[in-house]
Amino acid sequence: MRVWVIHPEFTADRSRRDAAPALEEAVALAAALPDLVVSGSEIVRLQRPHPGHLFGSGKLDEIKARLEADEVGLVLIDGPVSPVQQRNLEKAWGVKLLDRTGLILEIFSDRARTREGALQVEMAALSYQRTRLVRAWTHLERQRGGLGFVGGPGETQIEADRRAIDEQLNRLRKQLAKVVKTRELHRAARAKVPFPIVALVGYTNAGKSTLFNRMTGAEVMAEDMLFATLDPTMRAVDLPSGKRVIVSDTVGFISDLPTQLVAAFRATLEEVLAADLVVHVRDISHAETEEQAADVRAILSELGVDEATPQLEVWNKIDLLDPDARAAAHAIAARRDDVLTLSALTGEGMDALADAIVVVLDETRTRKVLTLPFEAGRRRAWLYEQGVVEDEAQTEDGTALTVHWTARQARAFHDL
Repeated sequence: MRVWVIHPEFTADRSRRDAAPALEEAVALAAALPDLVVSGSEIVRLQRPHPGHLFGSGKLDEIKARLEADEVGLVLIDGPVSPVQQRNLEKAWGVKLLDRTGLILEIFSDRARTREGALQVEMAALSYQRTRLVRAWTHLERQRGGLGFVGGPGETQIEADRRAIDEQLNRLRKQLAKVVKTRELHRAARAKVPFPIVALVGYTNAGKSTLFNRMTGAEVMAEDMLFATLDPTMRAVDLPSGKRVIVSDTVGFISDLPTQLVAAFRATLEEVLAADLVVHVRDISHAETEEQAADVRAILSELGVDEATPQLEVWNKIDLLDPDARAAAHAIAARRDDVLTLSALTGEGMDALADAIVVVLDETRTRKVLTLPFEAGRRRAWLYEQGVVEDEAQTEDGTALTVHWTARQARAFHDL
């Protein structure tokens, strides 16, 4: 299907981003869906959105002529479109229309591979559709209530449709709860042998999956494409120092990520919440790398990532910079303890990243005296397995153990 991409730039919005990179990202989103051919794209500057059609009548006619000339069947609006605006634009142009949220949901639906991912995408899509029944149905007259021909007005069709969606959402939540329970059991199993978790996060197409593959030797899909990776992947890695960690590759973030997706994917992203170290991967060669980094930080905050969780910032794709920009990036990173430069594609800087992970995870240890009842043999054995016991003495109440441990080990012990 031939697609036309439109980025509306509202000139009255002083906080708006540069329109050219935004349009480029929207075109890349469209290219991420199979069977779509981007026929053209444009930036439409407006003072403010028209309440009924988003655009004014003159711009509507101008765009319609272009769509007809190129035989376009789908228009993608890079921004929010109300249900009324969507219905009116589809009628005026005679094409199918998707806004930014609808497009991202389509991509996620196409990419979800695991049962959990598919359930989360379906929940997000239903939540989105629930608000747009005004355009999805034409039979929204009231159903007759009561018996025979004397019944009063019943519920509207739109109310019945919303109720059906709500019932389906409840069923999906129950199914997802079972899947999440399984993930929690796996997490609990890892806590018994608590290797530190290193979560890779970042803007979509920042190179997280390429870095994950470089670190773990895995073959996770890594392409120059937005949202190439959707379902989370975890692998155990032995660092050159001998320290073993679990590396987690997560779904990429994006500006204006639909709220339905943030809520739906909270379960998947719980791996980030449980991480001992968050590695923020940035595409340092991108023109809007600072804005992308701000988006990632905002979503991490929205997800509830603890500010006390250590973070490293990795400036990836350093190989794509020209010599001067590359030297400048190296100089800036060298002045900061939490920033590294590397190329996941070529392997440059990987040793420095491994060393930095070891330094961060070698947390400050504290001493504490624990008194365990005599029947707590399993917990006592776990402490010895971790090598944190410095002294042991028998008391009337049980076994007094002096431990020298990290905050991560303390959390894992209390979860046993």
